[in-house]
Amino acid sequence: MTMQEHSLFDLLVLSLGNAALVGLGIVPEPGSNAHHKDIESAKYNIELLETLQKKTKGNLSQSEEEMLSSLLYDLRLKYVEARK
Repeated sequence: MTMQEHSLFDLLVLSLGNAALVGLGIVPEPGSNAHHKDIESAKYNIELLETLQKKTKGNLSQSEEEMLSSLLYDLRLKYVEARK
């Protein structure tokens, strides 16, 4: 994997993670300071990350796998908390 591909993968994962955080109401919506919960949107983005993890299993560097795994762990905890 080239450096550019590595950076693009990181960007994709972080972009989906950020979208999930916006849906959880933790991060303000882009272009505003408004925090708005959209649990379904957050769930969708978490599911996209889970699918990405399954489909790339065995093809990621250790640092990419760790980043994706830790992000998913954190998002799942925040998702459970947000549903309360």
